[in-house]
Amino acid sequence: MADTLRAAATAARDRAYCPYSGFAVGAALEADDGRIFTGCNVENASFGLTLCAERNALVTAVAAGARSFRRLVVVAGSDPPVAPCGACRQVLVEFGVTLEIEGVGPTGSRHWRLADLLPDAFGPELRGQHE
Repeated sequence: MADTLRAAATAARDRAYCPYSGFAVGAALEADDGRIFTGCNVENASFGLTLCAERNALVTAVAAGARSFRRLVVVAGSDPPVAPCGACRQVLVEFGVTLEIEGVGPTGSRHWRLADLLPDAFGPELRGQHE
C-alpha cells in the first residue's frame, strides 16, 4: 500500500498550483477502510489563504464521509523530506494522534507518528475542558 500512496501523492503533486513559491506538494491520505484521498497545495496571492496539500486531502476525505485514518504520505521536492506544517498537524490531530506519516523527497523518505510531531496536542478529547 505504501507504493500506492506514494504514487497517488506524486500524481497530486503534479497538479499543485504554486506560482508564488514554486514548492509543489502532494498528499495521499489512507482511510481505515482503505480509501485513498489526495490533495495538492493551492497558493493564493493573499498568502494566508494558501491551502496545504495535507489539509486539502483531509477535507476531501471528510466530505466523502471518512473519519478515521491510517497513513498520510507527503511528497515534495525537498531534501530532507518535509513533514506537515504546524497548522496541518493541528487539523489532522482532530482525527487521532496515531496517524503514520511518511515524507518523501528526491533522495529518500522519513517516517513519523502524528503524536511525535505534535506532542501534548490540543485535540477533541479536551472538549469542554478549555472553557
